[in-house]
Amino acid sequence: MTEPSRHTRAHIDSIVKQEEEALERRSSSERLADSVGIFAGSLTFVVLHLGLVIAWLLVNSGQLSSLRPFDPWPFSLLGVIVAVEAVILSSFILMRQNRMMRRGERRDHLNLQVDLLAEKEITTVLRMVRAICGHMGLESITADKDIRELSQDTSIESLSQTLEDSLPGK
Repeated sequence: MTEPSRHTRAHIDSIVKQEEEALERRSSSERLADSVGIFAGSLTFVVLHLGLVIAWLLVNSGQLSSLRPFDPWPFSLLGVIVAVEAVILSSFILMRQNRMMRRGERRDHLNLQVDLLAEKEITTVLRMVRAICGHMGLESITADKDIRELSQDTSIESLSQTLEDSLPGK
């Protein structure tokens, strides 16, 4: 694989810097939610829980004679603990997802700004190419309907409204 160009490297560095800054701006509760969410989504968490549940069942079903059952069938205490844990874990995971969603929305806004800038730049380049073609006497290119249409400014508002009106479910 080839090395990325200087421009590509600069873009990558910029993205990495933004991500690092976003991670550093997290509050302590967001850091905790991230840590809990990452751990809860790991294989270690699953294996640990599986081990604990199996041990709980062995102890409380009387399979281990050296230990006295403390939560007999139907294992009510285990059910309560698992339910409370599920509520707490889901809260941490939702906190993490909400933060990630906000970051995604910021990225979407940045992408939109870059896209709008690229649209203006491309429109300007097309106008320049049409002018050059006109100066060189290449009338077939300057008269081309698609090129003429694409070299016009795009109204984002009307484009957005047309899309909104065309989407199903209205």
